[in-house]
Amino acid sequence: MAAAVDQSNHQLTYLDVDRTAQRVMAPAGLKYWLWVAFCAFLVAVGGAFWTRQIYEGLGVTGYGQPTLWAVYITDFVFWVGIAHSGTLISAVLFLFRTRWRTAVYRCAETMTVFAVLTAGLFPIVHLGRPWFFYWLCPYPNERYLQPDFRSPLTWDFFAISTYLTTSTLFLSMGLIPDIANQRDISTGWRKKFYTVLACGWQGTDRQWRNFSMAYLLLAGFATPLVLSVHSVVSWDFATMQTPGMHSTIFAPYFVAGAIFSGCAMVLTLIIPMRKMLHIEDLVTIWHLDSLAKVILLTSLVITYSYSTETFLVWYTQDPIEMMTFHQRFFGLQGYLFGGMVLCNCLIPLLLFSPSIRTNTIWLFIISIFVNIGMWLERFVLIAGSLSTATIPTQWKFYVPKITEVMITIASFGWFLMNFSLFTKFLPIVSMTELKEGVGWLRKSARNTYPYRKAA
Repeated sequence: MAAAVDQSNHQLTYLDVDRTAQRVMAPAGLKYWLWVAFCAFLVAVGGAFWTRQIYEGLGVTGYGQPTLWAVYITDFVFWVGIAHSGTLISAVLFLFRTRWRTAVYRCAETMTVFAVLTAGLFPIVHLGRPWFFYWLCPYPNERYLQPDFRSPLTWDFFAISTYLTTSTLFLSMGLIPDIANQRDISTGWRKKFYTVLACGWQGTDRQWRNFSMAYLLLAGFATPLVLSVHSVVSWDFATMQTPGMHSTIFAPYFVAGAIFSGCAMVLTLIIPMRKMLHIEDLVTIWHLDSLAKVILLTSLVITYSYSTETFLVWYTQDPIEMMTFHQRFFGLQGYLFGGMVLCNCLIPLLLFSPSIRTNTIWLFIISIFVNIGMWLERFVLIAGSLSTATIPTQWKFYVPKITEVMITIASFGWFLMNFSLFTKFLPIVSMTELKEGVGWLRKSARNTYPYRKAA
């Protein structure tokens, strides 16, 4: 298998790139539609539990004093973090002209859009009366409830809506040349569909100049969002006086964690996708190896953040903070903190080994552990900190109920269903940018494969 992939990389041509990308969008078989139906079933089950929650109230969840933020807010922060790798890979690495991004950035951008759409559902799910969800929107109104623009919760609305708009524009603009390619070879309803989305693209010299300039400007605009959006999300907690949350390192700490979890999710999606869709020629081991190095770097940053946060609590000798962290480490939910450290700090150290970074099975397993660890990190921070209130008599350790668990599972079904549908109707790899880097891909494949032992 390794030899076959290696040989195909050395012989890759422009026509091979087109044919492989077009084969992915061929009419799907029964297995594909069964998978989509399974994801839709998970969404339906989650919808049923949410309907029950609306009918009976938030009492069906594990919420109660002092823990009024838990799984739903954890899911919100988790999915916003997942969305960050798309902007990092597509915008930041584009500005630095990083060549390995060409094969994976479309997958990351698609993941970003659907992850933000998933995250946006949870503030509504968290409401007891979701039909008043528009009260969350900071706009002048006739209810005499003017928005408090000093609150990070208000900043969230602007940051995430801006992020969603920019990410959607970035994705749709990059798709135009590839969609026009599909328009020229398609028939029937697909041709009409691609004709609308191609926006009159003919590939003229003037169109390419305007496209390159607009893409560069969008990349420059999206880059600050990598730092700003999750910094704003972190301030939802850092500006609180709750022990365990009140910290000044949350902004860089959350940004690094978002990139860490997002890149891991890209690996989780792209490793089985390249196998099932037979795009090993386009998404090579070299691309996965480069992505694994980013995960390793951000894991080290996360480890440093954990150490710094703990050291500052010890250095300040604040008795309430020390009590909270003692409960976090050794309390009834200490096993969650241990699992978080294992998944985020220890297991990613395996990526120091080149043979691990070039083994797709190991990469997939490590990416799953990272996703689990980052969810646990948000849960420990939110539910764990709120469970140990300032007065010990108010302590109450939160336990999730089946409603929250099923709605969380449904969010993954919603995300995977949309992502799977995208891969069959729109190009999941960029034919345009892959053609530009075919020569570099061959050269890099020769440098990567000598120490690669297994596919």
